[in-house]
This record gives sequence, structure tokens and C-alpha cells, in this order.
Amino acid sequence: MKEKKSERSVIGIFDSGVGGLSVWRELFKELPFSDFIYLSDNAFCPYGSRKQQEIVDRVIKAVDFLIKKDVSVIVIACNTATAAAIETLRKNYTIPFIGMEPAVKPAAIHSATGVIGVLATQATFKGKLYNNTLEHFASDVKVIQQAGAGLVEAVEHDLTDSPQTAELLKNYIMPMVEAGADHIVLGCTHFPFLADQIRIVAGNGITIVDPAPAVARHTRNVMAEKGLLQDKLFSTEGRTLFFSTGETAMLQKIALSIKPGIPREDFIRIII
Repeated sequence: MKEKKSERSVIGIFDSGVGGLSVWRELFKELPFSDFIYLSDNAFCPYGSRKQQEIVDRVIKAVDFLIKKDVSVIVIACNTATAAAIETLRKNYTIPFIGMEPAVKPAAIHSATGVIGVLATQATFKGKLYNNTLEHFASDVKVIQQAGAGLVEAVEHDLTDSPQTAELLKNYIMPMVEAGADHIVLGCTHFPFLADQIRIVAGNGITIVDPAPAVARHTRNVMAEKGLLQDKLFSTEGRTLFFSTGETAMLQKIALSIKPGIPREDFIRIII
């Protein structure tokens, strides 16, 4: 992928760290002939405990970086960043933005017990988008909210299988299960990388809801509306470049576990 505009559509993906790779995983399944630029702001990760204006400032820097790379659409693959900044972005830029929203609606619709759990960051719970979703789609169910403090760090530092992470998940998930929740919504893009550990704690009969596949489908629909789909123009899949404001080791490890064979030179450390 050269600096000048690619013949392929280029999709920008932004997250505070490696969590957005759970969205990238679904996006390249849905849009295999597009190029991607993934930007991880892991030098400032986690975002969950930061002030809103600080998050907005970091997101704007990331968006400006991606726009200079000639992306056609930007996926804010971070629930906390979406909650803090999506309104500001849509007000100040013309490029299409796709944000993350905890999948409360499908969980509420399909719950047999009338109880659902939501595991997210405190900043996401405070966001207008999340609370509007609750008001419109979850008024008939009981919603148990749990801030997943420490879980983003566990994913970022390769501690998903550690005893400490297991204990955190037990403390966070068991109250939901004991209250009768039959769906647990993952309200942070880092959390799908803990799905196996969550299933161990939650046991059988619990549906874990990951919004990433729906976000990928929505991105495809937006690109179709904008005339950016290129399925018939290419016979080979697109390429992803990975940029990080911090160390790239964990980004490489997870990306390669999802899609082996990515060249090491496609992982680039930057300062923004």
C-alpha cells in the first residue's frame, strides 16, 4: 500500500490498543478485497479511566492520521472512544464513521430469562449512546452492568490465562449468572479475546454477545451506499498495515494468531 490513494478502498480502524483486532477479524471476512489501516494508540491505553476530553483529543489525532492515509471510511473499533468522541467526529468531518455500541438490543430481544449482563468500561456506561440504547431496547429486561476494570490491561499484556484474570472474571461474571442472566454483552472490543475464559466462568446456557460481526456488516452496507465496494474488481484479498503508538509485539502476536503470514514490516511504530 503506497502513500498515494490505493486503487482499492481503504478502511481505517482505530482502537486504544489491540482490542479492535476483534473487529478487524470480522471486517476482513466481510470485506476481503479492501485494504485496511489499523491504528493502535496503546501508548495511551487503557482509555476507560481517562477524562472524556483527553479521549476526544487522542481520537482526533488518530482520525487525522488515518485521513492522511487516504482511508475512505473509519471504524472506531473502541467502545470507550465511540462513547466519548463519535458525536464530535461526525460534526467536524465528512468521512463516514462507524462506531461501536454494546449489543444490548439483540441480547434483550432473545433473552428468555429477562435478565442480561453487560461487561464494559465505566466510560462506556456513562456514554449517551449506551444509555439511549438501554432506554429504547432494554426497558423490559433487567440489565446488570459491570465495569471490567483490569481486563483491558490483561489482554494488552498477554495475561488472558493468568490466575489474576480468572479471579477478575469470576468476580465480574458470577453475579450476572446468579441473577439469572442468560446473555452477556461484551461492551469492549478487548473482551472477545477473553470469551473462552468467560465461558468457563459462566458455564453452559449463557450466550456471549460480540457486536463485531454486526459492525462489519454495517460497514459493508455503508460502503455499498457510498459506492466503495470492490468485490468484482480484485481476485486477491487486500492488505493490512498496522500502526502503533507504543510497542508492536502484542499487536503482532494477536494479528498473526488471527491471520498468519502477515509480514513483520507491516507493523510500524509511530508517534502522534
